[in-house]
Amino acid sequence: MKETEVTKLYNWLDVTTTSIQNQLDESYLESLSQTLEALFYNGLSDANQNELLEKTINQSLSKIDLDNYSVETIRKAIQLALIKAMKEPTQHQHLMTPEAIAMIIGYLATKLVENHEGKLTIFDPASGSGNLLFVVMEQFKQELEVYASEVDPLLLKLSLHNANLQKKEVEFFHQDSLSPLLLDPVDLVITDLPVGYYPDDVQASNYELKNESGHSYAHHLFIEQSLKHTKPDGFLVFIIPETLFTSDQSENLHKFIQKEAKIVGVLQLPETAFAVKEHAKSILILQKNGESRKEYKQPLLVQLPSLNNAEAMQDILTQMNAWFAQNL
Repeated sequence: MKETEVTKLYNWLDVTTTSIQNQLDESYLESLSQTLEALFYNGLSDANQNELLEKTINQSLSKIDLDNYSVETIRKAIQLALIKAMKEPTQHQHLMTPEAIAMIIGYLATKLVENHEGKLTIFDPASGSGNLLFVVMEQFKQELEVYASEVDPLLLKLSLHNANLQKKEVEFFHQDSLSPLLLDPVDLVITDLPVGYYPDDVQASNYELKNESGHSYAHHLFIEQSLKHTKPDGFLVFIIPETLFTSDQSENLHKFIQKEAKIVGVLQLPETAFAVKEHAKSILILQKNGESRKEYKQPLLVQLPSLNNAEAMQDILTQMNAWFAQNL
């Protein structure tokens, strides 16, 4: 079978990353970050004085010419390397938003702001390795101003190198997104919500959605923080746990959303998209309250079929297109 451009670049990334991993005895993810950095700068950074590593990387770089590859090829090859990295024992927050789900988020986002005039501002408050953000950015035709925040330094480095290699302009914040953000409100927020308890009870006490006793849910606080940094009438697209509105702290969340925003739609993702049934997720679309105060005749409620069923997916897309045409 003929080697595709994506496979060719992925194989180079994999071989180089594995060589670095063997020399430095570190994780594949950490070594991949070094590979991407070396690929962008065409060599090691000044901070790294390892002569043997420099020789290995220079030998690898002599076998590749990045100018021969399109942005889409670069993104997909890096994504394949990230998928391999995720197969190692890894922290839950290091997991990547799958390509197919990111494509659906991108489709929804472009439909929601189709009539937006001028530069569009986007923010991902839990950007991780950046895969969701980059897939979404690829689907927009208009001029973008993009921001992303990530607390994990390794994931931030990966997303920064990834953005550089794809020639995508993103302003990254290295911080806990639930601490104060120096960011003006944006037109659109997209994120794969980090799920679990937020350990900083002092910081959580600044939120309406704090739990009165014990830790608060990070995913609830992220929704509140995201709404705070969204313009009036702006849209938010979240990947949420299916239990978001049935968990023990969900009553306050429901009241908060009713007060601050309108639910535009909920799309239930197929269980087959997730390795473990308990990790199944949905997509929640909100519009922050504003002057237009548009009332939708009915929310967009969708049960998505298997993402591998092209015919059923096309049928659902036709129905969703009709909903957007009627409501937006």
